[in-house]
This record gives sequence, C-alpha cells and structure tokens, in this order.
Amino acid sequence: MWLNQYLVLAAILFSIGVYGVLARRNAVLVLMSIEIILNSVNINLVAFGAFNDTVTGEVFALFVIAIAAAEVGIGLAIVLLIYRNRRSIDLNEADLMRG
Repeated sequence: MWLNQYLVLAAILFSIGVYGVLARRNAVLVLMSIEIILNSVNINLVAFGAFNDTVTGEVFALFVIAIAAAEVGIGLAIVLLIYRNRRSIDLNEADLMRG
C-alpha cells in the first residue's frame, strides 16, 4: 500500500473525530471522539515512520497511546463525578456547575 492511502484513512478518522467532539453533547461520546483523533495521529506516525524506514514513528505512537490511556482514566473519573452530582452526563448541564 502507498503512503497516501494511510494518510487518507487518517484524515477520514480525524474528520469523524472532530465532528464527534463538536456535535456531541454526551461526555462519553466526546471522549471516544478524542480517542479516534489520537488513533488517526498514530496511523500518521506509523505510516511516516515506515515510509522513512525508521522506528521513530512507532516510538512516538507508543507515547501517544500512553497519553491516551491517561486521558481516558482522568476523563472517565470526571464524567463519573459529573454523573454523581447531576445524574446526567450531558455537557450542556455540566456548565451549570460553575460557582
């Protein structure tokens, strides 16, 4: 496969992820959309690393995976706290928590 096929796949995934972040009101779906965006970045990193015959892309992809895991842990903890306080994970209601 050629490099541009991987780049098109990553661009499609990135677009789906951005749409999910901007259009969704459910906090869990927003977190999933952010994960889709990070996976599209990983596809780009690995594709460019394979194109240049280096392992740098794979190393950076591992760092992005580690950051994504930390983001999921913190994000889900925040979503659970919002659900405990409001009984909803709708992001429109989360801005009412400002004091």
